[in-house]
Parts: sequence; C-alpha cells; structure tokens
Amino acid sequence: MELKEKLLSSFMAFEERIDVHSELHNVRTAAIKNFENKGFPTKKEESWKYTSLNAILKNDYSVFPKTESAIQYSDVKKYFLHEIDTYKVVFVDGVFSSHLSSTTHDGIDVCLMSSALNKPKYKMIIDNYFNKIASKDESLTSLNTAFANEGAYINIPKSKVADKPIEIMYFSTGNETALLVQPRNLIIVGENSHVQIIERHQSLNDNPVLTNSVTEIFAQKRAIVDYYKIQNDNLGANLIDNTYVSQKQESHVSVHTFSFGGNLTRNNLNFYHFGERLTSTLNGITIIGESQHVDHYTLVNHAAPNCESFQDYKGIFNDRSTGVFNGKVYVEREAQKTNAFQKSNNIILSDKATINAKPQLEIFADDVKCSHGCTVGQLDETAMFYMQQRGIPKKEAKALLMYAFSNAVIENIRIPELKQRITKIIAMKLGVKLGFDL
Repeated sequence: MELKEKLLSSFMAFEERIDVHSELHNVRTAAIKNFENKGFPTKKEESWKYTSLNAILKNDYSVFPKTESAIQYSDVKKYFLHEIDTYKVVFVDGVFSSHLSSTTHDGIDVCLMSSALNKPKYKMIIDNYFNKIASKDESLTSLNTAFANEGAYINIPKSKVADKPIEIMYFSTGNETALLVQPRNLIIVGENSHVQIIERHQSLNDNPVLTNSVTEIFAQKRAIVDYYKIQNDNLGANLIDNTYVSQKQESHVSVHTFSFGGNLTRNNLNFYHFGERLTSTLNGITIIGESQHVDHYTLVNHAAPNCESFQDYKGIFNDRSTGVFNGKVYVEREAQKTNAFQKSNNIILSDKATINAKPQLEIFADDVKCSHGCTVGQLDETAMFYMQQRGIPKKEAKALLMYAFSNAVIENIRIPELKQRITKIIAMKLGVKLGFDL
C-alpha cells in the first residue's frame, strides 16, 4: 500500500483513538481532504522544483508505533544542552516521555499539545490560535493538521520572561523498521514577554524516519522570541519542518537553523507581519556531505509599514550533497518604509556537489529599501596560500576559512552554551580541532 493510501485509511482510526471537541474534528476533516486532493508535493510544483520526496516515500512507515519505547537519560544526555538548566519537553517515537521531561505551569505553560487540545480550560486559546497561521493549502501542513495531537505547547503570558531556555526534543529509537511521526507545536509569547527555545529531532539508529513537523509561533506586541533549530541527525532521518510565525507591532523574532545531518531536510519558514516597527531575523548554516540534501524555503510577508527583515544563509557543500535556497520577500502595497535584506552565500568543496539558489523580491510598495544577493564559489586560494606561508597546515587553514565564512551567523546565538555546542559541531563537521576558544 502506498503511503498516501495508508495515511488516508489510518485517519478514521486515529480520530477514534482521541477525544476532541467538534470544532477540531471539522478542522481535521478539512485538512485530510486537502491532503487527499493534493497528495505529496512533487518537483512539478515550483516551490519543490529541486527537492524530490519519491525515494523516501517508498519506505513502509509505521504511522502509529507498535511498541512502547523507553530510553535512559544517560543514553541521550549528550543531545541536551546539559551544561545549563532548561525546561524540557521530550518525546520518544512521538510519545511524551515524562521521566526525561521537565515541564512547568508556574507562571508560564511549558507542557503538552495533547493537554491543550483536549482539556476544556485551554479551549479559548486553541480556538484563537490553533491552525490560525499555518497554511490551509499546503499539503504536508494539512497532513500534519489532520493527525495533530502531540507536541509542545508553550504559552508565555503578558510581561513574563521565561527564566531559562526551553528544549523541545524528539527522539526516534529505531524500534520500528520505519517510522512516520508528525509533531505539532504551538508557541504563544505574550505582550512584552521573552523566551528562548531550542528544537531538535534525533534518531538513535539508522532505521528510516520521516518527520513531518508543524510549529505555529505567535509573537504579540514587543515580544522577543529566539528560536534555534538543531538538525544534526543520522543518515536514515528525513525531516520536513514547517514553521509559521505571526508577529505584531515592535516584536522581534529570530529563527536560527543549523543543518548538519540527516538524509533529506526541508525547512519551510514563513513569517507574517501584523504590525509596525517589528523585526524578523532568519539565519542558517548548512554543512553537509555524502549525498545529503538540505532545502531552505523562506517567505517573509511584509504587510505593515516601518518593518525590517534580515535573512543570512551560509552553505558549505561537499561530496555529492545538494543544497537549495528558495527565499522570497513579499512587500505589500501598504508596507512603506520596509527594510528587507536577503543573502545566500555558498561554498562548493566538490565538483559533484550542487547548490540551487533562488532569492526573490516581490515589491508592491514604492518607498522601500530591499536587496538580495547570492554567491556560489570555492575557497580563496590566495588566502589559503597566505595562511600556509605562516605555518598553518592546509587542513586547518581550510577549516579556519570555512569557520570564518559562517561566523556571522554563529555570532547571533544568544545562549553562550549553545554557541559553544554549535562551534564544536562545526569543527567536527570540518574535521579539525580549532585550537582557540571560540
């Protein structure tokens, strides 16, 4: 049975398993109908022109895990930001793990999406926010909405600062021959509030995993949100990450994406502006090799005046790897005084590696400052020669140049311990030990 048919036949069984109110049933039904009509995206669609899902859809994925899996903290400690205290919302094969998690309702809500969807006290919040910014038309988002039940629910009330970062962790044990998981996250950050969030998907062996994730982020007036996505998975892992961000006036939202591992990774990142004098920041570093594939698709919809957006994506591609950057800045007629900047810089280390870059500006206002740029090249041989002349071995010189290339993005990390962790991962990917404190 093909995966599409398997999912459609599993939908009714899924709804029978969970207790939800009628409004959500209608949302799910509309979503599964949209997925049924559209199916999985293909390269015939412009936004998926350079990314094919055909190979990964051939696996016989389990939609619901057959066995309950348990893992010990000592086995996965290295994946957490264990150097500091954090709130943790942890899932194992799509199921919440209470003994690995550290949630709270003390002033802020850091808990489960299933609780928010199914408990009456959250009904007003779900009615106001769930599925309100996520696309109703995109087929994979619709598929997630149809099966949405579990994930992280984070609500930071007005004038609150989360006292420590929040980690959202999804582990796949590999107990299933192949597993499909569809986490759904809802994050609401109130007026004048601040939160730092780290999200990671991690497989514990090389069995195929397909993750179709959807995250909705609502930043109210003057809210500050720092969101970090760590993508350093095994080669059996495939991730389709759909993130939707709603911003109101004077809010600041930053999403930093670090793509180092996995077989196929597709990041759909969509920002929508609903107020003036706000700032959106989209940063990314991609370092891949072998036959890995990473696709960044971004949209920033400027719908209000006096707003700013900054996109800076760096890519380093080796072996037979493929990178895609498809970024769009859309400036509506009312969005005068917009300042939008978009940049994609890439280094090719192998003649078999590929980068497809398509930066786009679509502007309907006449008083704006918008620019975009893209570069694809190799390491500077002159700089390499200069460093080797001063006693730096070729391998280390190459690594230092690549680190300097990506440093502008690293500098924007606001959690020192996470900055150190990312630096170590980059050094490992580059195959060197950087001999100074970064």
